[in-house]
Amino acid sequence: MESPNPSADRDAQRVTELLELFYPVHYKTGIAFEDAMRNGQLTRKQTAILWLIHSEGIDGRQMRRKEIERLLQTWFEVSSSAITKALRGMSRPPLSLLKIVEDPDSAREKQVLLTSKGEKFVQMMMAEGRRLIRRIVEQMTEAEVDAGITYLRKATEAMEAGFKNPSEAIQPAH
Repeated sequence: MESPNPSADRDAQRVTELLELFYPVHYKTGIAFEDAMRNGQLTRKQTAILWLIHSEGIDGRQMRRKEIERLLQTWFEVSSSAITKALRGMSRPPLSLLKIVEDPDSAREKQVLLTSKGEKFVQMMMAEGRRLIRRIVEQMTEAEVDAGITYLRKATEAMEAGFKNPSEAIQPAH
C-alpha cells in the first residue's frame, strides 16, 4: 500500500538516517580528532580550551576566563575548579601554553592568553586536524566533499540561529 504522503515518509527517513549518524560523527569522529590534535600531551578539556581560544577568542589568542568556563560547560560536565586546574596545568612548565593575567577592565576577572609556545601548539593541532581530514576526503569525490561542507555549514548556522544556548537543543519540541 502506497503511503498517502511519500514526501513526508522520505523526510522522516532522512531525519532518522541523520540521527543514526550522530553517534559515529559526534563521538567516534570527534574523539579521533581530539586524540590527533591533543598529541598525547593534553586532556580533552585542555584541548577544548585551546580550540575555544583559537576559534572564538580575540584574534584567536585570548579569551576571558569566564567565557571559557561558560562555553566549556556546554560541552562537558565540568566544575569551575576543574577548569582552573586545567588552565593552571597549561600555564605552567612543561606545557607553558597559556598565560593567565588580570583583566584590565576588572581586577576580579582573568584573561587567558596563548603564549608563543601555545600558538605553535595550536598550529600543530590544526595541522593534525587537516591531516586527519585529508585522510577522510581522499576517500570521497570532490562533489561529495563540497556537499559535506555545504551541509555542515548550513547545519551549524541553523543550530546557532535556533539555539542561543546549546542546552536548548535538548528541550522537547512543543
